[in-house]
Parts: sequence; structure tokens; C-alpha cells
Amino acid sequence: MTSATTPHDSGRMIRALSLPGLIRLVSDLDDHGPLSRRRGSLQAAFDDLTADQLRLALDRARAFGLVHGDADERVRYRLTPRGEGLADVYDTAARWARTHQYPQKESDFVTRVQRTLTLLSQTLATTGYASGTGEACGLPASGSAPLSHSAMADLNGPQSALTAWLQTGPSAPQRTKTSCRQTVDEMEPAA
Repeated sequence: MTSATTPHDSGRMIRALSLPGLIRLVSDLDDHGPLSRRRGSLQAAFDDLTADQLRLALDRARAFGLVHGDADERVRYRLTPRGEGLADVYDTAARWARTHQYPQKESDFVTRVQRTLTLLSQTLATTGYASGTGEACGLPASGSAPLSHSAMADLNGPQSALTAWLQTGPSAPQRTKTSCRQTVDEMEPAA
């Protein structure tokens, strides 16, 4: 696979990265470290996700090279350097959203990341492939208050982080069916 090079590829990749289970998996592994092989530790760590949601998140994480596990180790899943980079992108997106109360003041981490990635995807679609120094184009924030000029200017931080991450790794796999009847590039809303 090659890095995302067109607005369409980038948009597809961003939608693929917006899965709530994937955001949770990557962020939790980044915050709390690797998961052990202890029976039930995976489902216990993500008890608010269904088995299908967790399976889809793990399948996507493996496909993107975000997690690694070795059968001979005590660790079941750990983030790869690429996964650590994505965790930084998620943190940057959530920090921007929290600072600008996007989409709402009381939004949770996953919703903040999802909505910021959606906004970035719209920005890429409008301006073409982001160079990492491109300026956000003043898109209206659907379903929330209009973004201020400073919020749009500050969006360059998450945009640069995401663009750099997209340029360093594989693109989104082609649409593939999953066991829970969703395609890889469909975005599931946060719970």
C-alpha cells in the first residue's frame, strides 16, 4: 500500500480512522500501555464496545499497522510507532476541539476526534491535498456553532499532524466487508 496522495484517498483514510472503536483502542493503548494476554483482558478493557465493534477496530488497526502482538510474548497488543503517531494525531484533534468547544462544550474524547477528523476531511475535499501548511478554508461546522476565525486558523495544527501522518504510511485498504456488515470506509457514530 502507498501513502494517501489524493483528496479522495485522504478522505477515505480519514473516514476509516474515525471509527469510535479504533479511536478508543489506539488512545487507550497509548494512555495505558500494552494489553496482556490474560484471558478476557481485551473485552474487559473495552467493555462498552460490542464484540463486533472491537473486532472491526482490531481488524482496522492491524490493516493499518497500528498494533502489534507476538504469540511468544505476554503482551497481546501494543502500539507500533505508526500507532503511536496516530495517537498523537487523535490527541491533537481532541485538544483543538476541546479548546474551541467543538462540536459542543461537553463532547467526549471520541466525538471530538471524530468531528475534527470530519472537518479536516471536508477541508481536504475543498482545498485539495493538504500540504501540512495549508490554511483551513472556513468551512461551516455542521450541527454546531460556526467556527471562529481563530478556530479555523488553529485547525492548521491538527491538519498538519494528520497530513504528516498520512504521508508516512499506507493508505486505507479498498472497501472490504467485515463480519458486522460495515465497510472499512464507513464512519460509525460515537456512542
